Amino acid sequence: MTMTAAHPRATEPRPRFSDLVAAEWIKLRSLRSTWLGYGATALAVIGFNVGTAYDTYHYWSEEDAGDRADFVRDGIPLQEAFTGNAATVMVLALGALGAMAVLGEYASGTIRTAFAAVPARRSVMAAKAVVVTAVTAVFGAFVAGVSFAATQAILDRRGLGVSLGDPGALRVVVASALLAPLCALVGLALGTVLRQTAATMIASVVVLLVLPVALTDGRHWSAVASHSTLYQAWNRLVSVAYHPLHYPWTIAGAWTVYAVWAVAAAVIAVAAVHRRDQ
Repeated sequence: MTMTAAHPRATEPRPRFSDLVAAEWIKLRSLRSTWLGYGATALAVIGFNVGTAYDTYHYWSEEDAGDRADFVRDGIPLQEAFTGNAATVMVLALGALGAMAVLGEYASGTIRTAFAAVPARRSVMAAKAVVVTAVTAVFGAFVAGVSFAATQAILDRRGLGVSLGDPGALRVVVASALLAPLCALVGLALGTVLRQTAATMIASVVVLLVLPVALTDGRHWSAVASHSTLYQAWNRLVSVAYHPLHYPWTIAGAWTVYAVWAVAAAVIAVAAVHRRDQ
């Protein structure tokens, strides 16, 4: 009687986290619509900022001495480096782009393939969050840097331009640049939880824009809630001449809001896929 030796079944090595990051980068890079979205957003954001600076340059000669003095005293040249309109566009667009990084896979069903190949769902989502954060951070740095350089070059033709060494200038650029990855992470988290495009887009607009506008500083609870939103944290960080009416808050507090939103959004995005059917 012959005996056949049983050979242990070869097992596939578990993918390293760096492999998952590389795979997510390839997926994101291959989507032409994603880059068109980033390109259109960059043009819109920079266009708003440059357009505002050009209007100031063009109509400067029509301003009287008092208005000119107020313009400089209130730090408006630095505020025009990244305007509220530009921030609104970036908040909306980056929230949507962050959400689509996962919603597109849910819609096409490729997320099931990814989770079948890599059962460690949290690792897959963590890799996706890393890629989204890295790409949008580069995007934010580019847009904020170009906006600052272009607007101050225009204003400097009237003797109004500021440099990065001026008080508050670097803070404005960094805060505006970081707004991009923060909003993208929020969009990614909402998309992972809701999984429906329409619901995610509505939730993104409400969380990132409607609540910050609806909550006022008139009451203490409302002021605290308002100060806890990303948009108002950005608004505080880019405010050079800060004159609160009711409940003031600090620069450190605004940076803390940034940090809390980043951690919370990443944790929600990673945790939401655990033990859920796809």
